[in-house]
Amino acid sequence: MTTMRTVDSVPVSEVASRADVLRRLELRIRRKIDGISSGDNASQRIGPGSERANARQYAPGDDARLIDWNLTARSSETYVRQTEAEHELETWIVADRSASLDFGTTTCEKRDVVLGAAAATGMLQLSGGNRIGVVMTGGSTLEHRPARQGRTAFTAALASIFDTPRHQQQPAHGADLSAGLSWVAAAARRHGRIVVISDFLDSANWAADVRRLAQRHDVLCVHVIDPREFELPNVGILGVIDPESGQQRYVDTSSRKLREQFQATAAERSRSVEQSIRSGGATYLQLSTDRDWLGDMVTFVAGQRSPATRARSAQPSQLSGQVSR
Repeated sequence: MTTMRTVDSVPVSEVASRADVLRRLELRIRRKIDGISSGDNASQRIGPGSERANARQYAPGDDARLIDWNLTARSSETYVRQTEAEHELETWIVADRSASLDFGTTTCEKRDVVLGAAAATGMLQLSGGNRIGVVMTGGSTLEHRPARQGRTAFTAALASIFDTPRHQQQPAHGADLSAGLSWVAAAARRHGRIVVISDFLDSANWAADVRRLAQRHDVLCVHVIDPREFELPNVGILGVIDPESGQQRYVDTSSRKLREQFQATAAERSRSVEQSIRSGGATYLQLSTDRDWLGDMVTFVAGQRSPATRARSAQPSQLSGQVSR
């Protein structure tokens, strides 16, 4: 007896819309990348490669082709070049898709920034045999795509992020941001790069997970914000709803004291997120929906690929994505 299995079909209009969005997003990123000089991944190992790392005195058995004749001529000893080992890089992108990301008051929503930041990160790492994996948190289950090489595999992972439905409740147990970071910690066995993209409004103890990841990997935390999260408009009685808990409350925004208190609390929360990330040993970048967040992300990630600009890019003064308040 043959068992028939029904496969749910996806409307053609939705597939076309997704393909169009991802194609336009890729074109925008390519335009941003154009003109930005790119280099090989920073290496912490000495070995066969093309980038000079150091020099040492010649020892019996060394390859004569590696002799640094310029340095040898300036000294009384014979020196050989040491180069950085070239190797592929494994990058894991943790994309938060919880209900709090379905919010935006300018040109886009925070969920759009998450998708764009993930796309920029991956497209700048596709060459050289690098592998990219994606983990999606914030829904009813923890979703993940294995780390694979190539544009096709990464585009499929981006499509999965795009297809993530909107949520009307808190993340399910085992699907929150902390669970996603714990999953990556177990999956990423070799030293690599972890990119966490979230608004970090998750109540779980994600800071401890970031700290543990930063002990073995290069961790970049992208803090996605919207300017309205830092300032209440003066519009009288306003009804506000927590998208994850469903709780609704009415506030009198005509109260100057209330608006100032809200602004101070929001600013302190943002500072606390940044401090938790930096103190955990990770790099911090803030992207806002009212800025050129895609340009900020591409410039930052491209700078991180260059060893000479890596430390400089991590300084707060270099982060053009800071919201002005």
